[in-house]
Amino acid sequence: METKKAPSSTSGFQFIRAMIVDDHKIIVDGLERLINESGDIRVSGKAYTVAGCLESLKDHQPDVLLLDISMPDGNGIDLCPRIKEKYPQVKVLMLTSYNEFVTITRALDAGADGYILKNAEMDELIEGIRTVISGKRFICGDTDAQLKKNENNLIELTRRETELLHLIAEGLTLSQLADKMCLGINTIRDYRQKLNIKLDAHNSIQLLQNARALKLL
Repeated sequence: METKKAPSSTSGFQFIRAMIVDDHKIIVDGLERLINESGDIRVSGKAYTVAGCLESLKDHQPDVLLLDISMPDGNGIDLCPRIKEKYPQVKVLMLTSYNEFVTITRALDAGADGYILKNAEMDELIEGIRTVISGKRFICGDTDAQLKKNENNLIELTRRETELLHLIAEGLTLSQLADKMCLGINTIRDYRQKLNIKLDAHNSIQLLQNARALKLL
């Protein structure tokens, strides 16, 4: 968790203050450098976990929060309404690699002011920040295309996600899942979090109930 005061010019111009929340430090540091080169935006805070974000917001509220979805201690979709309830003036721009219809719509329903993918061009990210600051919703081009393509609101699982879902239904433990799928425990946790987000679940019981209701099991 890091916070810093955004500079202002002697003419009274105020920079847009941005806070980045992502669990990958290399991404955060790279974004900070590029955003600070934009001219009118400065990174005034950084956090790498949900807990770190909430702690930082107690002392510093940025103008816009660039929020990842997948984090070690939670996810950005669940965090978004908590931020909006306590700090309604803070704009939330989801910055993520998730581009599935159900994830996008849940993030927007949770109160996100915008949604942009991590593979977007830097110019599009800067445009997104400026757009949400102006009070308008911003959806990046690839995400907008995904929303228009999947108007039937279908939940699509990858082959690995489907395999994991069926193994969870068999009652396997985390270590057993890792052994069965020949993957590391952290990778299994990541896949499981993706399933929880897609199926709007917060635990295994809810995950399996929702999967059966959607005929995914």
